[in-house]
Amino acid sequence: MIEEYAVVLHCKQDVAELEIERRTACGICGQKRGCGNATWGKLLGHKSHTFQAQNTIDAKVGDNVIVGIDEQVALKSVFFLYVVPLLSLIIFSVLAEALFDHQLYVVFAAILGLLIGFVWVKSHLSGRDRHHAIILRQADAMLSCGANKEVKDI
Repeated sequence: MIEEYAVVLHCKQDVAELEIERRTACGICGQKRGCGNATWGKLLGHKSHTFQAQNTIDAKVGDNVIVGIDEQVALKSVFFLYVVPLLSLIIFSVLAEALFDHQLYVVFAAILGLLIGFVWVKSHLSGRDRHHAIILRQADAMLSCGANKEVKDI
């Protein structure tokens, strides 16, 4: 289970809308010089991300919680978002290479294949249940007891 801290923004029955502060891969260590992530963060800004999750612990608005998502769901999403469009690009470009004798057609077919792959992924994933994330527990309880120092550092 992949876990992350979040804040509850809204609650509707058993679904809560959560916000996670977007961080870089290194966790924003504070180093200002020699770090490409810090430079990109200054230019683009680190934005927050909202999403919905199952509220199994009856969390209230403003609660700090730990939300989790199954690793298999994350890997499946990565497959759909990266592999399917790439395969579509390759298939379209190979077909164009076999059918046409001009490289410009192959380039256009590759771009068309990539776009079709993305559109298919969006339509395939849009009809599915999006509440794969689950609120696991309150974050305040863990922070107040001081039992886990890793949690405080995050």
